[in-house]
Amino acid sequence: MYMHKLPPLALERRLDSRLWGGNTLGPWLHLADAPANLAESWQVYEHNRVVDGPFAGRTLAELVAEHGSALVGARSFAQYGADFPLLAKFIDAADDLSVQVHPDDEYAHTVEAATGFHGKTEAWHILRAEPGAEVIYGFKQDRTREACAAAIERGTLDELLQRVPVAAGDTIFVPAGTVHAINAGILLFEIQQKSDLTYRVYDYDRRDQQGNLRELHVDRALDVIDYHAAPTAKVQPHPLGDGRELLIQCPYFAMERWSFDQPLEATTDGGSFEIFTTIDGAAVITAGADQFRLARGQSLVLPAATGQYRLVAEPSATLLRCYVP
Repeated sequence: MYMHKLPPLALERRLDSRLWGGNTLGPWLHLADAPANLAESWQVYEHNRVVDGPFAGRTLAELVAEHGSALVGARSFAQYGADFPLLAKFIDAADDLSVQVHPDDEYAHTVEAATGFHGKTEAWHILRAEPGAEVIYGFKQDRTREACAAAIERGTLDELLQRVPVAAGDTIFVPAGTVHAINAGILLFEIQQKSDLTYRVYDYDRRDQQGNLRELHVDRALDVIDYHAAPTAKVQPHPLGDGRELLIQCPYFAMERWSFDQPLEATTDGGSFEIFTTIDGAAVITAGADQFRLARGQSLVLPAATGQYRLVAEPSATLLRCYVP
C-alpha cells in the first residue's frame, strides 16, 4: 500500500517507574491508571510498536529494517544505516536522579561494543519546575581524574559540581562526558541518542526495593568524564519565523519549538524523519490522506518520505520537532 510513501507513525508509549519517579507525569499525559512512581515515558523508541494503520503491531525497528531511508532519511541512513538513532521521552523527577555520565560514540563502539549502542548525547527542554528546582551540570572549574576519583571516594563529589537553577522553557544541552543529574521538582522532555549507557557515580546511598544499594560504575565513569569546567548549561533559542525556534542543534539531533495558532505548512526534506511531540494545547497533523490529532503529551513520527504536511492548532499549540540535522 505504501511502496514509496509511508504513513505517519503513532507509537505505543513505554512507561517506566523508578524510585525517583512521582505522580505528575501520569495526569500530565492524561493517563487513566498511571503506575506508581512513574518516572519516564519513552514516546519514540525503536522497540515501540505502531498503534494503528497498515503497520499496527510492528516495531519501529522492524519498519526501519524494511523501508530504510524512506523512513529514517538519507542523512540518517548514511550515518546509522537501518537504525532508528534517537529516543524521545518525558521525565518526571519527584526526587533527585543519580549523578551520572554517558560515554561518547568512540568509547561506546570500543569498550561497550557488545551492547550495540552508540554514545549518548542528550538535551532537555524543561516543561515544569518547582520553585528552587535545579540540575547538576559539570564541574565548577577544571579538575583532574585523580581529584574526581578522590572526591567520589570521600563522598564529596557534589562540592565540585555546578548547580544550575531551571525554569519552564529552558533548554539544556548535555554532551556525552558531562557529569549531570536532574534534581527533584522537574518535568522535562528529553531528546537523545538512543543509547542507554549510563554510568552512575553517586546515588545518595539509596536502596532498591530489595534493600540493595544501586550499582555504581565509577571506573568507566572516570574513563569518559570531561574534566574541564562546564560551559553555560542553558542554550538560547534561535528564531526561525512563524512562531518557530531552533532550541538546539548538534551532530546527532536538532530540536525546534513550534508555537502557533494559525495553520502551518511544512515539508520533510528527505534527509531525516521528524518527531513531533505536543507540549501544550493540541494540533491536527495532515499528511496526504492521513490525519492525526496530537493532544498534549502525544508524539508522532513523520517518515522522511512524507513530503508536504499541514498542522492546524486547536486553537493554539506548542510542539517540539526533532530530527537528524
